[in-house]
Amino acid sequence: MGRIMPEAQITQSDRTVGGQARVLLGLGLPLVGSQLAQMAIVTTDTVMIGWYDIPSLAALSLSGSVWFIIFVLGAGFAWAVMPLVAAALGRDDEREVRRSTRMGLWLSVFYGLLVTPLFLNMEPIFLLMGQDPEVARLAGIYLVWLGAAMVPALLVNVMRSYLSAVELPHIVLYVTLFGTGLNVVLNYALIFGNWGAPELGIMGAGIASLTGNVISFVLLVFFAVRARPEHELFRNLHKPDWEFFARVFKLGLPIGLTVFAETGLFAASTVMMGWVGTIALAAHGVALQIASLTFMMHLGLSQAITVRAGRAWGRQDRELLKAASQAAMILSLIVAAATVVLFLSMPNFLVGLFVDPGDPQRPAILAVGATLLGMAALFQLVDAGQVMALGMLRGVQDTRVPMVIAVVSYWLIGLPVSYLFGFTLAMEGVGIWLGLTVGLACAAVLMQTRFWTRYTRPV
Repeated sequence: MGRIMPEAQITQSDRTVGGQARVLLGLGLPLVGSQLAQMAIVTTDTVMIGWYDIPSLAALSLSGSVWFIIFVLGAGFAWAVMPLVAAALGRDDEREVRRSTRMGLWLSVFYGLLVTPLFLNMEPIFLLMGQDPEVARLAGIYLVWLGAAMVPALLVNVMRSYLSAVELPHIVLYVTLFGTGLNVVLNYALIFGNWGAPELGIMGAGIASLTGNVISFVLLVFFAVRARPEHELFRNLHKPDWEFFARVFKLGLPIGLTVFAETGLFAASTVMMGWVGTIALAAHGVALQIASLTFMMHLGLSQAITVRAGRAWGRQDRELLKAASQAAMILSLIVAAATVVLFLSMPNFLVGLFVDPGDPQRPAILAVGATLLGMAALFQLVDAGQVMALGMLRGVQDTRVPMVIAVVSYWLIGLPVSYLFGFTLAMEGVGIWLGLTVGLACAAVLMQTRFWTRYTRPV
């Protein structure tokens, strides 16, 4: 895939909505692929541990959720690198590119070292939470290795953000695909004891995750330095740059808290589904997995518009910012419309892909899952609206107010409405998903309004 055309070479026709749509597709499609490949790593871990034994699978689910919630808080610093680098490139300021990326690496290391000790002795905490002793033991073992993987995983995110901002998304895609394949190979060897390797079970999955993240970081650094030597990314890496340290921190902390708020909402909805019953929880998990796969397309487009909006913002070119944002919204709406048709036309088929044909509970899960996918059709529209708004707002480096909007929309509106519809009005699973939709819709409307009224009007 070729390099994206720099602003200096953009013609008037490229500044139109159609022209910007072409640029966004060139940048966004590899980022979509990267998100799907990253999701495949989680999926293969789940499947392969599930083949090993059920206690390990339960431990994976328990410990993976704990690790991810702590990870997304720190990942905000990595995501902040993307708009800062994009804006610096819009101003042709290569020194600022280096300073932003370097301090993103610093903050990621600091955060990772701060939280890693939390993972070293989690078994007693899981036991206090009432978990099965064997599951708690296995989860504690797994988290030791995932904790060690925290710093390299955050550093991988910084390099992904940098490469996306300099519009080299194909490198991100290729390295992520390599990481997916490497994870499968290492899991096969270390979980099951194949090819002469020791049979380590869930510990093997943890070692595979640590190894994969370290190798992925090294590859991303190698290709970044080769592709953009003029940025001299690691020049004076050891020297602090407190001005940009503060800038990345100020931009990144609200991003992390925003993602944390959304992740927490979905975690809470899963807990409430468990109150409804096992069938509802299983169907919820399947429907959420399907919705998450299609959401990756919007997430990739959201990252692409963060880069393009950041470039335009760095140049103070509101006309280009408006055209790029309109193009991003149109592409996202096309994806959402196709998803709605897919979810409404073949819900039983989609849910059935995730349920064993011989499972006696399959008909009940299909019935509930199909209903939830109908809700997911509406859910997709508002979820796309909020993630695209976040992408555009991050591009113009507006993250604090969106964080407040997210917390209010998800926790003060979405979660109570989910409980109200699900239990007070006895709508159960459908009611819980309605509450999710209401919370996401509030966030989408408020964030979209903020962006279009504040940043796209002529000065």
